[in-house]
Amino acid sequence: MRLPLPRSLAGQLFAMQAVLVAVVVGGCALFAYVSDRGQAETAARRQATAVARAVADAPSVRAAITGAGDPTTRLQPYADDVQHHTGVDFVTIMDPHGIRWTHPKPEYIGERYLGHIGPALEGRTYAETYTGTLGPSVRVITPVHGPGKRVIGLVSAGITIDEITAQARGQVLAVTGVAGAALVLGGIGTYVINARLRRHTHGMNATELSRMHAYHQAALHAVREGLVMLDGQRRIALINDGARELLGVGADSVGRGIAELGLPAPLTGALLAAEPRVDEVHLTADRVVVVNTSPVASGERRGTVVTLRDHTELQSVMGELDSERGFTQALRSQAHEAANRLHTVVSLIELGRADEAVDFATAELELAQALTDQVVGAVSEPVLAALLLGKAAQANEHGVELVVSPETRIDDGLLPESLAARDLVTVLGNLIDNAVDAAQGSPRARVTVTARATAEALLLRVTDTGPGVDPEHTDAVFERGWSTKPAGPGGRGLGLALVRQAVHRNNGTLKLDQPPGGGAEFRVTLPLEAAATTLQDG
Repeated sequence: MRLPLPRSLAGQLFAMQAVLVAVVVGGCALFAYVSDRGQAETAARRQATAVARAVADAPSVRAAITGAGDPTTRLQPYADDVQHHTGVDFVTIMDPHGIRWTHPKPEYIGERYLGHIGPALEGRTYAETYTGTLGPSVRVITPVHGPGKRVIGLVSAGITIDEITAQARGQVLAVTGVAGAALVLGGIGTYVINARLRRHTHGMNATELSRMHAYHQAALHAVREGLVMLDGQRRIALINDGARELLGVGADSVGRGIAELGLPAPLTGALLAAEPRVDEVHLTADRVVVVNTSPVASGERRGTVVTLRDHTELQSVMGELDSERGFTQALRSQAHEAANRLHTVVSLIELGRADEAVDFATAELELAQALTDQVVGAVSEPVLAALLLGKAAQANEHGVELVVSPETRIDDGLLPESLAARDLVTVLGNLIDNAVDAAQGSPRARVTVTARATAEALLLRVTDTGPGVDPEHTDAVFERGWSTKPAGPGGRGLGLALVRQAVHRNNGTLKLDQPPGGGAEFRVTLPLEAAATTLQDG
């Protein structure tokens, strides 16, 4: 019949520890018994030796042996008295031939001594363990010397093995009591510890914990969202593949502090914050991530759980959507203005001023077509051309003139496929929006755009007539959250940060200058040769 094994890991550990404590305590008790028995035999031998020699050296014993009459009459009471006061089990006095003169049991007086007397007859004290009339005993035999060192008698004193065992048993019982108490205390301590372990492991056994760990690892690697767990010292305790990709860190990041990873300062501050963060948008070198943090506390701060979601594609699509929305609004406004102009033309014709109507309509058409012809003729990239036309109409709605410089020229085939049109929209669209915001309200509200491509690089330059940027804020304008305008419903300060991210992603450069005439000039250079090489290598 097999005993049922504990199912939980804590139960198995408790059973193992209880058995271990029992084995240790039992071994200690056995060792104590053997050791105490050996010590008791040694002590009994010393005690018997002392008693035997004392009796052999007693003058009354010599006198009884050498005197007239039966020695038993005088020696038996003496032997009984010595046995009573010294604690030995027997004192036997005999003649040199081994015939007893005394014995604890009088019926054995006169019989031959059971044991070895040869060494004693030679004048030596001899100790042995022998089975006599009282059972197994530890005994010592010593000679009684008469005149001239002649052996005139023998004395044997001993303690039975049962007595020695009883003494050892008493000591072992004391040791066993202490060992039992230690076993009980050890069992209680083991139970308490394992009760805590059961709570922490939820009563699962080792196989279940191993299976859960395997599922846990598989889930961490399968989830596309990033997951980071920080300990109380803000060191990374766990990070999955998604988080490593979003943060741009390697597998050696586990155990390192957040401040050591070289992340952007706003993102580092969000990860180190003591209060929870909910759906905060942050930028890394190549990504737009949404950060959520939740402190883990149980009386004291234990760490932080961080989740990261990739919004890079979504942010780019939203940027394109904003551009399309602006373009649509501009078209709607132009349609409204076209309707007004058409009403004007119709009214002039009804008033009989046909020539003036033709001149008015022709001027409006030439003005609208001039910008379209300039953009389409200079920019063969349809996405950029549509973007410039849409932004021109949108700027006009804000009272800002958008001018495409004569230097603008992008021939067909110069832009490689590796340079994503989405990145171009992000860069140029946000720069134009920023310039239009800055130029509004200025005396000459104008934004000038230059887009020129060569075999080596693409140059994008956007200049506005606004108030310019304080030199102290030259670096800060590209940080997320920086803006000279009050925050709107969606927040501000993300556009230029996205521009810098897109430029960095394409190995380009981004500079901010102060034109001599005032305002601000943003200049972006994207290497086309490197992009083409990357495409060919791929």
